[in-house]
Amino acid sequence: MPFLADAFDVVVYDPPHIPNQGRDKLKDFNSRFGLGARSPKEHGYNFAHTYPSFLREAWRVLKDSGILLCKLADYVHNHRYQWAHVDFILAARTVGFSPCDCIVKVRKGPIVDPRWKNAHHSRRQHCYWLVFRKSDRCE
Repeated sequence: MPFLADAFDVVVYDPPHIPNQGRDKLKDFNSRFGLGARSPKEHGYNFAHTYPSFLREAWRVLKDSGILLCKLADYVHNHRYQWAHVDFILAARTVGFSPCDCIVKVRKGPIVDPRWKNAHHSRRQHCYWLVFRKSDRCE
């Protein structure tokens, strides 16, 4: 990030929540959202491999005791749950962040593509706001 170290009290992170969807170029996150990398098979079609580099930069630009807010949603890919919030918490702890809170935001209903008749996974009905502190304790 093009910012000085210890520049911010708060950083907010809202990464893509779901991987590229098959071979459909219209669903490629790189072209839709200007990401610098795709979510390839080698990374399980998810973005967890991008968390460590982001977290190191967030740590650098946050002031001591600064707050990191992250909005994430778990998802289902290839009939398996992908625990994005767990991957992020583990990566944040590795960098030195203390997980302080987890706020669950419930949607009125699941995100459903017009081609689908039903959404079969309850994980599609909420997202998480994770709260971290650049400190060894939460206040």
